[in-house]
Amino acid sequence: MSRRIEIYDTTLRDGSQGEGVNFSLQDKLLITQKLDSVGIDYIEGGYPLSNPKDAEYFQRVRDLPLQHAQVSAFGMTRRKGCAAEDDVGMQALRDARTPVCTVVGKTWDMQVTEVLRVDEAENLAMIRDSVGFLVAEGRKVFYDAEHSFDGYRANPEFALRTWKAAEEAGAAAIILCDTNGGRLPEEIAEAVEAARKELHIPVGIHCHNDCELAVANSLTAVDHGAMQVQGTINGIGERCGNVDLISVIANLALKKTGYEVLHNSGLTHLTELSRYVYEIANMNFRSGQPFVGQSAFAHKGGMHVHAVNRLASSYEHIVPETVGNTRRVLVSELSGRSNIVAKTDKYRISNDNALMSQILNRVQDLENEGYQFEAAEASFDLLVRKEAGLYVPKFERLHYRVNVESEEDRPTITEATVKLRVNGQIEHVVGEGDGPVNALDEALRKALATAYPTLIDMQLVDYKVRVINSTEGTAARVRVVIESRDDKDVWSTVGVSENVIEASWLALVDSVDYKLFKDAETSEQ
Repeated sequence: MSRRIEIYDTTLRDGSQGEGVNFSLQDKLLITQKLDSVGIDYIEGGYPLSNPKDAEYFQRVRDLPLQHAQVSAFGMTRRKGCAAEDDVGMQALRDARTPVCTVVGKTWDMQVTEVLRVDEAENLAMIRDSVGFLVAEGRKVFYDAEHSFDGYRANPEFALRTWKAAEEAGAAAIILCDTNGGRLPEEIAEAVEAARKELHIPVGIHCHNDCELAVANSLTAVDHGAMQVQGTINGIGERCGNVDLISVIANLALKKTGYEVLHNSGLTHLTELSRYVYEIANMNFRSGQPFVGQSAFAHKGGMHVHAVNRLASSYEHIVPETVGNTRRVLVSELSGRSNIVAKTDKYRISNDNALMSQILNRVQDLENEGYQFEAAEASFDLLVRKEAGLYVPKFERLHYRVNVESEEDRPTITEATVKLRVNGQIEHVVGEGDGPVNALDEALRKALATAYPTLIDMQLVDYKVRVINSTEGTAARVRVVIESRDDKDVWSTVGVSENVIEASWLALVDSVDYKLFKDAETSEQ
């Protein structure tokens, strides 16, 4: 019989403590809805006493039509020497009116005596009073036992007494926290076994990733009886982050037997969830992230691609679509004909061996000049069209010029002039921008807007520059990769030149060109 493992998400609280992470109120509400939609069991919204934003979150979240998830408010045990009902932290948790409250308290005797500076009796009373107060207010209470594994290692009897204090006060579960992220799987197993032996309520696990073991430690805890896993989406959090719930969920669902996680079809939306949180947090995707990363099922070596085309499982541990991801075949100077065949299948030209060799040779020549098509699949798509005789230009480039004016104590002014032939007509326009690329983008769109109105849906989302042959100094070639998106897709293009403006222009033109071909094909379907 399967055992259900509760998934408790603390992206909005613990995750927001990560360097460079800052969620607005609207961000937090949007992520709450997304987490609920994939079947997360508990969503920790924040600490209602810490700032006005979190306090308002707990008011606004009550109006969200959540289908499954329960929202939890987080806080600490009462202050020393203060009754729970008089403690402002306890009052804030009560007034948040969430169905669940999570209270964190001390497990490690060193933390009690050196940080809190109280004796054992007062620490136990702080735990009992805090949990008991919230239980009496009708809340389900999870007790997060901070530094559980460091505390258990230093003084197991003391640690067990703190866990029992929370149980006796009515806690629904004791969550053992590897707060410093420094313990090994065997240490996790030992402490979880001890807690389960002594306690009569469920045990959970909350791991940090300072030794790159958070996922392994969380799975170990589950194998030894933990019923709840706390963590964050994409593993964001303080220092090295929290355990990545994406990997935990996927491993429990696909690699382990006898466990149930999430609800409905949440597993197939893990990639979508991961990228949604990255976008909301304004963070770059981690391409090598297991299960959901853009490179998780990307194949570059010709031998690998040849094998995957025959039997996907030969180089893939799961079917990518199981977690909402897709297989990608990369094209580079390392590619064999199998890569080219896989990438050109949609054009029905893959049986033309001479053309396949021609495309591969062209790729290798261009990469020798500094191009990189594995990071610019849209440029590769255009290359294939040109080599196969399938490319009919949507516009003709005639001329462009960029002018940058800068004077002391005045804002820098950047103008770009673009001259194109579009449907037989000459378009000669000027665009202004914050910099050369922005100005060129503005002018190019303006020149094409009348003929191709769908360009209004397109936006540039990333711009990367890399010097290729740095030994050449200021005459070195640069590679520019531009990432663009519309309401349906994301694509990347590349340009190479000794001049960074020219490299940017080449990548920008490819980006617009790809968008126009893509839209034309969509309208024909």
